Amino acid sequence: MSGLRVAVAGAGLGGLCLAQGLARAGVRVDVHERDPELNARRQGYRLHVDSRAGLALRDCLPPELFELFMATTGRPGTTFTVLSSGLRVLHETRGDPHRPEDDPARLSTSVNRQTLREILFAGIEDRVHFGHELAGFAHDGDGVRLRFTDGSTAAADVLVGADGVNSVVRRRYLPDARIEDTGSRCVYGRTALNESNLPLVPAPMHDGFTAVVGGRIGMAAGLVRFRRRPPEAAAAIAPGVALSAAGDYLMWAISAQRDAFPLPDERMGELDAAALHDVATAMVRSWHPDLRALVGRADVAETFFIRVRSSVPVPAWEPSRVTVLGDAIHAMSPARGSGANTAMRDAAVLCRALTDAAGDSAGLVAAIGGYEERMRDYGFAAVAASREAEATMARRGRGLWLWLFDHLPRRPDR
Repeated sequence: MSGLRVAVAGAGLGGLCLAQGLARAGVRVDVHERDPELNARRQGYRLHVDSRAGLALRDCLPPELFELFMATTGRPGTTFTVLSSGLRVLHETRGDPHRPEDDPARLSTSVNRQTLREILFAGIEDRVHFGHELAGFAHDGDGVRLRFTDGSTAAADVLVGADGVNSVVRRRYLPDARIEDTGSRCVYGRTALNESNLPLVPAPMHDGFTAVVGGRIGMAAGLVRFRRRPPEAAAAIAPGVALSAAGDYLMWAISAQRDAFPLPDERMGELDAAALHDVATAMVRSWHPDLRALVGRADVAETFFIRVRSSVPVPAWEPSRVTVLGDAIHAMSPARGSGANTAMRDAAVLCRALTDAAGDSAGLVAAIGGYEERMRDYGFAAVAASREAEATMARRGRGLWLWLFDHLPRRPDR
């Protein structure tokens, strides 16, 4: 492979997926992450993964890591159910119970975010530099010079901004690209599926993703029941990979418009985990006793709050040796469950563009432009679909209860 050097700002799912693909192709890649370590802060628990992620990971990961990813996914659900807060079934959509579990082109299941991130980190540990917060960058001849907050610098032929919704790369490179506050808010939590909690889980939740409707308040809920426990799977499939222990759990998220929360918006963002858990339990105090108990018995320390933000589409820009992927350019509402899937699709498409042009300096910028054209098309389409799903339910006063309405399999154009 040529001497192409790629710098990735951000070690999230999209950035690490890209780094894996480039490393596998023999491209020199360095990932610069502002956090001091891989799991320094809460970034969510259960993720829905579909064919976009499945095909991207198949393309970017070494075979044994892709096998490990598949082995540690959750047991697929077959039904999407909407329940009332009293557990009455309001809506049910059934999928194909015979869908192959191991076909990435038909993937539709859950994954534990931490487990996936650890798999994406495996084998490229020496290429990820923690405590490297990007402060700025400048075009430097036929490359890019990166500058970090600690005063250090680095050089690369290409800079990829994979640094999330608050992207430094986007703000400096595409200053007209805007992020809007949707007004939706979520309190996340998770509850262990132990012997005392498991009997409380409503029957429809065992069959697949579930949304609960309680007036202006909604709850998204999904089980993570590992096909194989992460450490055991790693020992059997990739003995050199260390995965954190993780037990089965229920992910839940209390969602509503900001004015439906019991405290002003600015106060909500200041609360610690225990206070957020108190808010969540108060918001479901009139719901079915089993739902109240599942929220009440959550791991309190794992409770956190997010403001839902969404990108505004931007017109095409002149390509260069700087580009962006994932939430850095097309952040979206969690409605429709597309954010992580779209970021990993970005990673695979960009990886292919960079590796195809790695030996062609003159064609490198054109290859990046080709990636950007595709990414804007499907990325902002996903943003629009997520906003529409959220807006539809907000008009009905039910928050984000269609969070993963499209969890059933589909085959987007690659």
